[in-house]
Amino acid sequence: MKQETKYWNVDKFVDGLENYPQVREAALLLRQNELIAFPTETVYGLGGNGLVDKTVEKIYIAKGRPSDNPLILHIAERKQLGELVSEIPPLAEALMEAFWPGPLTIVFPKQLGVAMRASAGLNTIAIRMPDHPLALALIRASGLPIAAPSANLSGRPSPTTAQHVLEDLDGRIAGVLDGGSTGIGVESTVVDVTGDVPMILRPGGVTAEQIAEITGEVRMDPGILEEGVAPKSPGMKYRHYAPAGDMRLVKENSVEEMVRRIRKLAHEAQAQGKKVGILATAESKLCYGEDYVVIACGKRSDLISVARHLYDALRRFDQEGVDMIFSETFPESGVGAAIMNRLAKAAGGRYL
Repeated sequence: MKQETKYWNVDKFVDGLENYPQVREAALLLRQNELIAFPTETVYGLGGNGLVDKTVEKIYIAKGRPSDNPLILHIAERKQLGELVSEIPPLAEALMEAFWPGPLTIVFPKQLGVAMRASAGLNTIAIRMPDHPLALALIRASGLPIAAPSANLSGRPSPTTAQHVLEDLDGRIAGVLDGGSTGIGVESTVVDVTGDVPMILRPGGVTAEQIAEITGEVRMDPGILEEGVAPKSPGMKYRHYAPAGDMRLVKENSVEEMVRRIRKLAHEAQAQGKKVGILATAESKLCYGEDYVVIACGKRSDLISVARHLYDALRRFDQEGVDMIFSETFPESGVGAAIMNRLAKAAGGRYL
């Protein structure tokens, strides 16, 4: 049943955010087991009381999210870990010291009694402390660990503005706290520290290279799950971040070859009557001419800008009503690993 979705515009630089009337109202709704979207430094999250299974179930329903896809609990104080985890491994201590608050989610052994729905029935739980003043104020004001996946319909590009949230979830949730555009633009890195060597389950705002500086060794999960095995982290199992148009990734030995091949593929698709979109960069945008919907997601020379604008670019293709999207690809080092992870998920792993 459709509900009123309240909208609050909050200046994230205001002092005493926890006592800001809009934040207090949103926190009260969270304590009443309603759902509130709020900004973090990565993307907007869809928050609910992470300790109550029925509330967590409402998150899955609002998003249309598969029930075996776990959620991340967001905290504002280290002391909150005491009621959520059964153990804090030394690797976790080192990573928290280096990257919290920030875009790093850590998978811990779970405390008994934590909502089973938040962890999709696993004996582990994913937790992070966001580096955003409004997110931290909301968590503190609510007094709760907040379960919060990205605030979008499941499978859609994640939201980096409050308007993106409303496009997907208006009428499905109780409210949206608007704290402006997010900074990083892709979700947090998820690292599992329950084994001997830290395992990155999802690349994101903290790079593998940064983690290795702290832990000495780090492995990347191969991303292959056996049938019937629940993922330990969001973003591992299902198609995500996808625009409505059919998307393909184009990989060549050089940028020049890649641009030439995309131009050829776009011409062929247009000849078949399709409205074609091209995901480009600022450096290459003018190479494609004016016959297609060409959207630059940032600068190839600055992959942080690509990460920041990626989801907005994918949503703009939907607004343009394109049928087929050809995307440039990027080096898979540093933040490029997170960018290519999201693009591969958006395209369903389809490369040309």
